[in-house]
Amino acid sequence: MRYVMRQKLLAWGNDFTIRDETGSDVYAVDGRAISVGNKASIHDMDGNEVAFISQKFLSLVPTYEITCGGVLVAVVKRDLFKFFHHTFTVDVPGPDDLVAVGDLMDHEYAFTRGETPVAHVSKQWFTIADTYGVDVGPGEDPVVILAIAVVVDLVCHDHRKRR
Repeated sequence: MRYVMRQKLLAWGNDFTIRDETGSDVYAVDGRAISVGNKASIHDMDGNEVAFISQKFLSLVPTYEITCGGVLVAVVKRDLFKFFHHTFTVDVPGPDDLVAVGDLMDHEYAFTRGETPVAHVSKQWFTIADTYGVDVGPGEDPVVILAIAVVVDLVCHDHRKRR
């Protein structure tokens, strides 16, 4: 399934709208403009929170927790010693952890589980607002993958958004 995640132009936080491949709005991301650390909430179009993202403090590398319904579903950490691209490890319950590896310009990210590709995130070039295409593989939870894509944006592009 393909999603388009577009940053809202006139927003105080890291706010996005997420559309499915038919162009219908399916989720909204509400980034907290005033908070200690980055926080964001993902809601469906009925206003129900489907995921919450919060930055952990006092860690050497950027680390974020993703919860769904109050249950921890992923811990996302940026690897510290990668010099030519960003790499994120995503610890999920059980043995099926993910790795997200970006290109040099942080415009393309491949998500893999072991050697198996599970998702791909592509940032569009030359747009006013950050816009991402997110392809979610079959059997993957789109909310978790979209939340990880939000974390990647927070870590790689946050310096331009804090007002």
